[in-house]
Amino acid sequence: MTEGRVRVTVAGDAEGSRLDAFLAAHAPQLSRSGWKRRIEEGGVSVDGRAATKAGSLLKAGMAIEARIPPAESDALEGEAIPIEIVHEDEHLAVVIKPAGLVVHPGHGARRGTLVHALLGRGMKLARAGGADRPGIVHRLDRGTSGLLVVAKTDEAHRALASMFARRQVKKTYLAIVWGRPSPPAGRIDAAIGRSRSDRTKMTVRPRRGREATTLYRTLEDLPGSTLVEVDLVTGRTHQIRVHFASKSHPVLGDTRYGSAPWKRLRDPRRREAIAAFDRLALHAARLSFAHPATGRSVSFEAPLAPDMAALLDVLRGPGDRPAV
Repeated sequence: MTEGRVRVTVAGDAEGSRLDAFLAAHAPQLSRSGWKRRIEEGGVSVDGRAATKAGSLLKAGMAIEARIPPAESDALEGEAIPIEIVHEDEHLAVVIKPAGLVVHPGHGARRGTLVHALLGRGMKLARAGGADRPGIVHRLDRGTSGLLVVAKTDEAHRALASMFARRQVKKTYLAIVWGRPSPPAGRIDAAIGRSRSDRTKMTVRPRRGREATTLYRTLEDLPGSTLVEVDLVTGRTHQIRVHFASKSHPVLGDTRYGSAPWKRLRDPRRREAIAAFDRLALHAARLSFAHPATGRSVSFEAPLAPDMAALLDVLRGPGDRPAV
């Protein structure tokens, strides 16, 4: 396959976008991280000059040219991994990703991913996204369960990627967080960026982070914890986890951004249930967007994953309040 080329002029409504995010939306053959690498390799120019920073902010009228390397020749092979399909048509599929399943191949996960599971069902996925990310438009953390939309055609992939970039996809999550968020319903506005001490982690960075907004409301008060419904206005990496941890209400099961406050619970049954819950208490419950082929609004729901529902049952049971 020969190397591809991209030529695009920045429209007025895209002014202020990051260069890598803009390219990922307009040429989803590569992910944003893939475009970041291409920029660093000198494969992108803006107004005739080689771009050097993936985070450069664009202005209307800028002319962008880029080279897309040929896709890798080693095709992915499908695997017999059970996966639940909520909806499928000729353009896209909406699936329920179980916790513990990585979305696509990457470092440390070359097999056994959601992509392998879909290919194992004989599903044709869009080439857009790259050799290791066919059809993938967005992701969920390994430890998060719930709804994910994948594209089966390049046209659908481009349309969905643009909708995500323009915040036209509504994503609603259910989370169990430690403590009592105050107020019980509200909005968290806190910019998120890479941690300076650990580049694999994200953190709230008011001056150098990217704007991030999370809306939440309390659904149920539980001993020592709270079931909340969360709507993402933006979709930053680890946004829900970072935002709630910054308010001292980490998601249960999040050993990366939280500690182990559940150890303060007096009731041993609850302590043991939380200690045994080996993933994030985070579930992508609803997903709504305009269908890329028909333009009609579509919405999908996924019931709470069985392990998270079982944890809720234990937390709701009789017992003492936390010793705090």
